[in-house]
Amino acid sequence: MKSDRLLSILLLLQTRGRVPAAELAQRLDVSVRTIYRDVEALSAAGVPVYTERGRHGGIALLPGYRTDVTGLTADEARALFVLAAEGTHSALGLEGALGSALRKVMAALPAPHRPAAEATSRRVLVDPVRWMRTPAPAPAVDVEDLHTAVFTDRRLRLHYRHGGSSEPRAYTVDPYGLVAKAGVWYLVADRDGEPRLFRADRVGAAAVTDAPVRRRAGVELADVWDALRRDVEQRPADVLVTARIRRSRLDMFLRLHGPLLTGPPSGGDPATVELALPEVRSARALLSFGPDLEVLSPEAVREDLAQLAAAVVAQYAPAPRP
Repeated sequence: MKSDRLLSILLLLQTRGRVPAAELAQRLDVSVRTIYRDVEALSAAGVPVYTERGRHGGIALLPGYRTDVTGLTADEARALFVLAAEGTHSALGLEGALGSALRKVMAALPAPHRPAAEATSRRVLVDPVRWMRTPAPAPAVDVEDLHTAVFTDRRLRLHYRHGGSSEPRAYTVDPYGLVAKAGVWYLVADRDGEPRLFRADRVGAAAVTDAPVRRRAGVELADVWDALRRDVEQRPADVLVTARIRRSRLDMFLRLHGPLLTGPPSGGDPATVELALPEVRSARALLSFGPDLEVLSPEAVREDLAQLAAAVVAQYAPAPRP
């Protein structure tokens, strides 16, 4: 454990430059005193590491010192070769860079680790898109352009179309970064000082302004995304729907609507389920199960489904004979 920690400190100092001891302690989940002991151990091993006191002090390596040791364990090497999401790197224009990086990592690995790392890339694939979902539409603005704009640390001017609206609106936002969620790209940004999500496939145009970005002090992309994700997932539902569904169709129902359930299915056959929906019309998707599913309550949902079903029957009723 100590050797891994010493190597982690060395690699962090190589990539970050001067790092406060408190930050190293927090990253490695040890005490500051342990960090100083580790620095002494590195110095005794011949690593030119030193500490500086004061407000802007920290721990650093002498300028120009580098080490080419990878320090990768077998499991760490395998983890690097699990491609996180097909298309994610290509959307950012980094697919070629990823392949090049993995080849360099492979060349730097100890010989005993190489077969396992190579096998992992052939035996493990991560597909982030849920079953029965069509791919997200291609963004009007190239995600690579948004990626470039985010890294300029400038404000962005967007033409954005909200869901259910055909007319785009203009916003000036302060971007934190990009997030890929279940195959959909989102721009995470502040609008008038408030965190907002912008789907990349609804951005009609994006232009980088000359004004520097105005991010809230001490706030990172992960912090904003976590808060926005909780707001979406914990948003209170307006309609609680109780329904019965045949057990033979329950697996498919859970694949499509599992995240909307307020609890596990109960009862025998048919099973009873309860869903939290944002509005009455959202229950119309349940008609795809036909007579295998019956909504029990509320009455407003039953009436809406009955009207829609009657309209469908009328649509496909045979024409009267002359």
